[in-house]
Amino acid sequence: MSNINTMDVEAVVKQVLQSMLEQPGKPVGNAGNEIPKTARVAMLTALEKYEIKEFPIPPVGDGDILVKVEGCGICGTDAHEFKKDPFNLIPVALGHEGTGEIVKMGKNVKADSAGNPLKVGDKVVTCMIFKDNPDITMFDLNKQNVGGADVYGLLPDDEIHLNGWFSDYILIREGSTVFNVSDLDLKSRILIEPCAVLVHAVERAKSTGILRFNSRVVVQGCGPIGLICIAVLRTMGIENIVAVDGEQKRLDFAREMGAEKSVNFKDHKGIEALAKAVEDAFGGHPADFAFQCTGAPAGHSNVYKFVRNGGGLCELGFFINNGDATINPHLDICSKELTLVGSWVYTLRDYATTFDFLKRAKGIGLPIDKLITHEFPLEQINEAHVTNLKMEGLKIAIII
Repeated sequence: MSNINTMDVEAVVKQVLQSMLEQPGKPVGNAGNEIPKTARVAMLTALEKYEIKEFPIPPVGDGDILVKVEGCGICGTDAHEFKKDPFNLIPVALGHEGTGEIVKMGKNVKADSAGNPLKVGDKVVTCMIFKDNPDITMFDLNKQNVGGADVYGLLPDDEIHLNGWFSDYILIREGSTVFNVSDLDLKSRILIEPCAVLVHAVERAKSTGILRFNSRVVVQGCGPIGLICIAVLRTMGIENIVAVDGEQKRLDFAREMGAEKSVNFKDHKGIEALAKAVEDAFGGHPADFAFQCTGAPAGHSNVYKFVRNGGGLCELGFFINNGDATINPHLDICSKELTLVGSWVYTLRDYATTFDFLKRAKGIGLPIDKLITHEFPLEQINEAHVTNLKMEGLKIAIII
């Protein structure tokens, strides 16, 4: 009897295994993941209006990679495009802070942009699309910046349509940059792009020779950019950081991210009083270095008053044209002999450095994951952007 039961069990197990392996009519990628014939794409079709459209998933070329999207953050650039379309891209598939899993890849794809092996099932992110520009390479940071490069999520619509990360799938075309980030969790991967912006900004600041371990540093603007700036500085060992903002909740979070003290500009009338409050927070001294992260012209005009003679300033808040700022070149720059640097997005090398920054930040207990305050499904992308515009959270993410 026991032998018969054993044979019956073996037969049942074989039947179950066979049924799992044989699923007729369902195409699969070379990861064993089911790949549908079409993908949903959140297409911005008019100002403040996304529509979920369905497009065929195109063939994967020999140098292409098909990625199943897992999540994508909403950037300030997405918000500007949603509200005003400053780049005249509508209709457009947005989303450039995305990440996902390789489900199919061309036979010629062997490694990522850093030379690490790639295989189906790996988690990846993309950086810039450099159009074979020989002056922008992995390890040469200073020939020119990447202002003329393209990025997935800000591409004109074409016959492929799977051009942005606000989608079920994205087709990474041959010649694009891609990085294997399988050793990072989903939230960390979603935060790679904005974190790379700050890794680059701090590298630019270091080029002045003024930013050091014992520097007094003021960070003005505690949105996601300013908060990440504080975290990057903290992972470098800089501890004497003062955060400036007008929202107390953000200032409280700035303390969690590594700021030693904070100043609420709403508590002070006029720039002289505000500058005095910043000095007081540093024990009666002006800052050695300042990071201006607001994107507001008034913020840029004010930040000079926080910095000592011979100090430094990094301006990184203006990712689009938000208007002119008024300064006095004699008082703000010349007589103080200030050293200024501008910062614009990042380089490929900054991207690779960012992976290590995220690991280091978590290693010293910085609550990086808490930057993502809201998560929305793809079909609620309009609500997600409205939430972002209302500044009800910090980083809003679309989770597929």
